Amino acid sequence: MRLLFLYIVCLFSTTSFSQENLSELLKKHNTKQVPYISVEQLAMPKINPVILDAREFHEYKVSHLKDAIFVGYTGFELDSLVKQLPNKNQDIVVYCSLGIRSEVIANKLKKAGYTNVKNLYGGIFEWKNKNFSIYNAQEKETDSIHAFSKDWSKWLKNGIRVYE
Repeated sequence: MRLLFLYIVCLFSTTSFSQENLSELLKKHNTKQVPYISVEQLAMPKINPVILDAREFHEYKVSHLKDAIFVGYTGFELDSLVKQLPNKNQDIVVYCSLGIRSEVIANKLKKAGYTNVKNLYGGIFEWKNKNFSIYNAQEKETDSIHAFSKDWSKWLKNGIRVYE
């Protein structure tokens, strides 16, 4: 009986403590120096920001938000982007898979003097989870979405996971 009790306690503790929600994940990895925008807010017709994709190019080719500009993460070039986006007061939304890498890029934009930068809460995964459209390299709507890694793909509930 004691062994059964011990087994149940161990099972409960590993499942309850290993689970975290998206909010906890982002609190753990982000500094909140950049305000979030929800996918619902971004999808509203009255919102018309420049949208920047802060993932790697192979991720962007598989899936991205409509009209998103690829800026990358490891190869991000601030000087090039400043030339492309000279208005530092325009609305800008940066996203990645979940909102972690995008916060780093958004912070760089803020330090460069951009005043209206937001981080997409939950990134492209949350966008797809809420059933908003994503596009491939040919600008065709797709259900395939780059899932970044097996570990991070648990946050993607909708779509076809692609790993490459």
